[in-house]
Amino acid sequence: MVNDSPLPAVIESTLDLRGVEWERTGESSYVVTLPGTHKLKTVCNLVVGDHTLRVEAFVMRQPDENREALWAWLLQRNARMYGVAFSIDAVGDVYLVGRVSLHAITPEEIDRLLGAVLTYADESFDSMLEIGFGSAIRREWAWRVSRGESLENLKAFAHFAAPSAPDSPADQPAGGVVTDE
Repeated sequence: MVNDSPLPAVIESTLDLRGVEWERTGESSYVVTLPGTHKLKTVCNLVVGDHTLRVEAFVMRQPDENREALWAWLLQRNARMYGVAFSIDAVGDVYLVGRVSLHAITPEEIDRLLGAVLTYADESFDSMLEIGFGSAIRREWAWRVSRGESLENLKAFAHFAAPSAPDSPADQPAGGVVTDE
């Protein structure tokens, strides 16, 4: 694979210069931890193959509800993305995946790819949770309110989970999806 290639040195020096947490997980593979705001961390695998660098990052487990709505939302996002695309595995867990020719790998390209993974995972996370886990979020909100518990880590969902929210459960059809019908 990359025994005599300068690529590992390029990858490692780029990761060090960017100050991200990483470790080598094999002769030609790395795991990089990207800190986020909405999704607190995204773990990204970089795997050097014979011809391409494969990029893979777990984003979210399979949704509890509205699977088709989530898949449609992800496919629409894919049309506007650079370097990686949303994908699902056999059980429905959501990933970001991409492949780039080894000839294109530079420190700048590694930075762009990791930036894309972080941006797409982090900026999409709350919306993905609303679509795929809206009912569970609303139940958790109501349970915490009933017990006087903190809502701090649910504040991103106040616009739809709080009882006074315009699209709260009372205003939504079963399944939590608001339609224009």
